[in-house]
Amino acid sequence: MDIQSLAKDIPSQGEQSLEGIEFINNAEQYLTFVLGNEQFAIDILCVEEIRNWERPTQIPNSPNYVKGVINMRGIIVPIIDLRMKFGIGQCTYTVTTVVVVLTIEVEHKSKVIGFVVDAVSDVLNAEADDIKKAPAFGGSIPPEFITGLVNQDTNVVTLLTPEALYKIEKHQIDGCNQ
Repeated sequence: MDIQSLAKDIPSQGEQSLEGIEFINNAEQYLTFVLGNEQFAIDILCVEEIRNWERPTQIPNSPNYVKGVINMRGIIVPIIDLRMKFGIGQCTYTVTTVVVVLTIEVEHKSKVIGFVVDAVSDVLNAEADDIKKAPAFGGSIPPEFITGLVNQDTNVVTLLTPEALYKIEKHQIDGCNQ
């Protein structure tokens, strides 16, 4: 095939060729992940990277859900175990355990923080109309951490508020096996 034949397939200015691109839509996108038997999601625009679980450097006298810190290309990143923070069942670290590293805007500054989750699932597309307000029924997750709920097939996915997750406070939660 010669260059002239190939040039005929290139769209002209103003012409758009978007065949096969199905990921473009008006929905918000969320990275879904698993904690115990529950599905959660976080705004995908906050996700910096997904890393394999590695034992971080521990920080003395920190809450039990603060696993420590890692050095990520010169940035010191605190690592929080969300299962422990939310009191969701017993924690064990397996081959599917990962750290989701987020960049979050807190008090007009970008902060980087990592969250240990059992496994990453998928990308969820949710229209604003699909997101339902979470009922205040007194679960283990404080309401300020929850943006809303979305039905996905037969599951309910809890959307988390990235900015609220950065707040580290003391909790009385049982330990975790590493």
